[in-house]
Amino acid sequence: MKRFLLLVVAALLFSFALAACGGAPLECEDAIGCVEVAPDEPIRMAYMLTISGATSFLGEDSRGGIQIAIDDRGGKLLDHDIELIGEDSLCSAEGGQTAAQKVAADTQVVGIIGTNCSSAATAALPIISEAGLVLISPSNTAPALTDKEGTWQPGYYRTAHNDLFQGRVAADYAYNELGARKAATIHDGSPYADGLQAVFVDRFKELGGEVTFQGAVNVGDTDMRPILTNVAADAPDVLYFPIFQPEGDLIAAQSAEIAGLENTTLFGADGLLVEGFPASAGPAAVGMFLSGPYVTGDTYQGLLDKWDAKFGGAPPSGFHAHAYDATNILLDAIAKVAVVGDDGTVLIPRQALRDAITATSGFQGITGTLSCNETGDCATGEALGIYEVTDAEVSGGNWPPAVVWTP
Repeated sequence: MKRFLLLVVAALLFSFALAACGGAPLECEDAIGCVEVAPDEPIRMAYMLTISGATSFLGEDSRGGIQIAIDDRGGKLLDHDIELIGEDSLCSAEGGQTAAQKVAADTQVVGIIGTNCSSAATAALPIISEAGLVLISPSNTAPALTDKEGTWQPGYYRTAHNDLFQGRVAADYAYNELGARKAATIHDGSPYADGLQAVFVDRFKELGGEVTFQGAVNVGDTDMRPILTNVAADAPDVLYFPIFQPEGDLIAAQSAEIAGLENTTLFGADGLLVEGFPASAGPAAVGMFLSGPYVTGDTYQGLLDKWDAKFGGAPPSGFHAHAYDATNILLDAIAKVAVVGDDGTVLIPRQALRDAITATSGFQGITGTLSCNETGDCATGEALGIYEVTDAEVSGGNWPPAVVWTP
């Protein structure tokens, strides 16, 4: 009996201690685990972006959008500071894999905004998914990333358009608005460029056009004359090359030297929708068209005003609004699923977080109304336009060029 009374007293004392400390400990019942944030610790999110090298403008653009979204919440979520850490994923499979390994090793990271380039995401996804993390990309556009028969993995989402939209928009404009009937394409072997030109080709043929040439260059190539000579053999009406700098700059510039391309319209995509492209490509870029993100409205202007106040000038690329929306979708989902203890401890269940993002519907973002499907496509393709490069951009420093058509 005495032993029983001692046990009762001990249990009571333990209950009183728990009450004094703010209640019972939070328990994780999530299928793939939880992130526990102590009362005095920040909620940690990460970015994996290309912040060095020739494509650093993409990373700078996205990181700025993330930072402004955090600022708009006063830097806090659930009464905890928001901590942003990051890794340079470059614009390559190797960079994506290395960045993913580093971020996944930090068990306090709740979610990630990134990557910029589809090649980096393709390599990063198996690691990120296995770690139970979520990855929301502001600028991955390769169709395979959200295709169950492609490279999709659980935990992947994007606020960028799927190139199934962008390739179709570009082909529609080339055939219906420019009157092109023959087209050629050049890509660089990356998931982004190859996938985008493939969608363009399929749609152009569907409309009744003829594709005279499909070829590839290597990242790092500088002499584009041989492939341009092959393109010129059939004098296409349009040359579509959805690749990045500096290869895209060189294709545009050197096309002016190739007989047979005098009447060929150059057409690029969002990889070249960057301030430095027109001056680098030179006079050959005048009259060129670019497909890419197109966002308007008062809320977007407000984002641009905040950018100017925080960083000065205009964003260097076109996906800053997509990064802003991605960050808010992530933070809203964290707030929705988090369990907050009496002492301020926050428990964030990982599978529940994935489920909450997947269930995102009717999200009023700067880039439009976003609803995520089961494989992570959250955008509808509504935020796309066709830009025309003029001498004002090539020699006058104007940026961005005017949008001449929207789908």
